Amino acid sequence: MPQSPRQRRIARAEELAAQYPSAAEVLRFFVPIAHFQDELSGTAENAFKSDESISFAQLPAAGVEERFPAFLHLVERIGPRHVAAAACELRDRPANTHRELLSAFWAGAKDPLSNSEDGDSAFFARAFLQPYAEFVRERAGKAYRGPRPCLCPFCSHKPGAGVLRPLGDGGQRSLVCSFCLGEWEFRRIVCPGCGEEDYAKLPVYRAEEFQHVRVECCDNCRSYIKTVDLTRNGLADPVVDEIASIPLDLWAQKQGYKKLQMNLMLL
Repeated sequence: MPQSPRQRRIARAEELAAQYPSAAEVLRFFVPIAHFQDELSGTAENAFKSDESISFAQLPAAGVEERFPAFLHLVERIGPRHVAAAACELRDRPANTHRELLSAFWAGAKDPLSNSEDGDSAFFARAFLQPYAEFVRERAGKAYRGPRPCLCPFCSHKPGAGVLRPLGDGGQRSLVCSFCLGEWEFRRIVCPGCGEEDYAKLPVYRAEEFQHVRVECCDNCRSYIKTVDLTRNGLADPVVDEIASIPLDLWAQKQGYKKLQMNLMLL
């Protein structure tokens, strides 16, 4: 049977875990998370029972958070020590705390538990809600072309990666949302963090080990984003290959750049 996009990402993660020892641990963490998300995909339609409720305006009134404790238990069993400990602590909190966290993340607000856009609580919310966000994006249809093209036109979250897809003799750049995984075209010589357009302030770096992954930096806002170049490797997956190229993150951060948006594995 044809594989779903998430099943293809799982297969790619298993392949790269064997290929890149530096990323094996985090990719082995990603795989069961992706399997859990795949199961959640089947429950998304029940959560959004009417066309009126299919939007990013508000999380459905009930039903979505019911499997959140099971997700936290999974992370508690398989996650890195500090993430597992945070999952255990959050799982012991009242159900209304879970609802508050998930609703805030869905609406694009700061994490009410840490008042931060990143961190363990944001990871739990993003990873758990992502299948629902993908469902809403696919069903809602048209993207909202608002005044801030650096944010996802579907759900208004930040991009988590870039992708270059073959177009003519070159590549068309798109950004990939860190939440709903939607893609939208974006000019190549523009910083998705601050909108800087000066080519001299937008250096691009590669490493021999990851020839198909570009580190696109901005010397104005000191941010960076990694872009997966499918013109160099057509088998790559923007989400998984971005996660697997951990050494590029370490290099960029040593140069004083800050990642525009943490990926699903908090890297």
